Amino acid sequence: MRAADIIIKKRQGEELSREEIEFLIKGYTDGSIPDYQMSSWLMAVFFKGMTFNETGILTECMLHSGETINLHSEENVKKGLRGPFVDKHSTGGVGDKISLPLAAIVASCGVNIPMMSGRGLGHTGGTLDKLEAVDGYNVKLSPEKFASLIAKTGFAMMGQTEKIAPADRKMYALRDVTGTVESIPLITASILSKKVAEGSDALVFDVKFGKGAFMKDIADAKSLATSLVKTSQSMGKKAVALLTNMESPLGFKTGNYLEVEESVECLLGKGPEDVMMLTYELGARMLVLGEKAKTLDEGILLCKKAVESGKALEKFLENIKDQGGDPEKLMKELGKRRSPFHTELTADEDGYLNVDAYKVGVSCINLGVGRNKTTDAVSPDAGIIFRKRHGDKVSKGEKIMDIYAKDEASLLSGAEALKASISYSAEKPEIKQLILEEIK
Repeated sequence: MRAADIIIKKRQGEELSREEIEFLIKGYTDGSIPDYQMSSWLMAVFFKGMTFNETGILTECMLHSGETINLHSEENVKKGLRGPFVDKHSTGGVGDKISLPLAAIVASCGVNIPMMSGRGLGHTGGTLDKLEAVDGYNVKLSPEKFASLIAKTGFAMMGQTEKIAPADRKMYALRDVTGTVESIPLITASILSKKVAEGSDALVFDVKFGKGAFMKDIADAKSLATSLVKTSQSMGKKAVALLTNMESPLGFKTGNYLEVEESVECLLGKGPEDVMMLTYELGARMLVLGEKAKTLDEGILLCKKAVESGKALEKFLENIKDQGGDPEKLMKELGKRRSPFHTELTADEDGYLNVDAYKVGVSCINLGVGRNKTTDAVSPDAGIIFRKRHGDKVSKGEKIMDIYAKDEASLLSGAEALKASISYSAEKPEIKQLILEEIK
């Protein structure tokens, strides 16, 4: 069997066998199949797609390319670890920091959350990059440490280890730099290989659509949501998905540390309306799947009470300390920690503001928030604070955003790109519904 023949077969739109997919994934994982051949195969899949059967096989191959975590093991049960274990996954957006406040809120309501996250992908940010903006925060946990922290605090946040789904870890990085991110079968297999490996019993998916999402079209987003839910259910997991709008950035702050800061603001009950709404809606579904709420209304109420009581913030800060950060330092830095490379963007004319989330995401790469290639380091302090948002009326000369970059050159290129991400109209643009549909 040759990788080239498998590439050609998929390029021609033919269905691959289990043996062919296993050969490709095993070879790429052990290094016998090089990046350039896997890149070609990824591009063939991007254009020709995969059947549901192929996607299921690919998920299984990626899952079993390494170790899995058994949170229900006898040893973990003796440590006091009890399920059900519920996680949430977002398909990626601009300003999407939901996982940070969400995990703390739901854990403070009594649901255990094993959260295995990724880094920035394409124009979207990554949960791990945000967490590492907290000085000392360690996302490189062993499976044993991961389980012990969940038993202690109710949740833990980790990245993939070298031994967990190594095929996905390599493919995830390669997709980011080869223009093959927006593929439903590849996204499905990537997400589920990690989520099943981490030990989750139930999954809530936030599948985004619009300019700032990987799925620009609602129909494509619905197809992905359905693929994720049905594939999860076929693997014995409870699952539900929300289709959510990503036409403009979520919240007021975009950037690694800035999104941590806005997450804390959410846990203080002072977060932006859109971030709080989506957090509560996702949290309610996690509580229902985790058997702590009977209805979504009850789940939302429990989430709100967790914030109002301060329990959610306490849980968040406990996790910061668990994983090597300094919670006191974090709280003292709020509103003060900013990159010295700063400029402002003001309105060029009067009118209603139109903000293109995709262009904002790409501009953030220029600032240092994201990556152009897999080896790039990200800047924790680069990012944007919106003073005016999509749909707001502005006057010429009025400040729209504060811009922070990793260095002077990045500031110049990023600010120029951000200027091109906004436009003005005489009429107020349509503000689309944040949550479009639920897929079960």
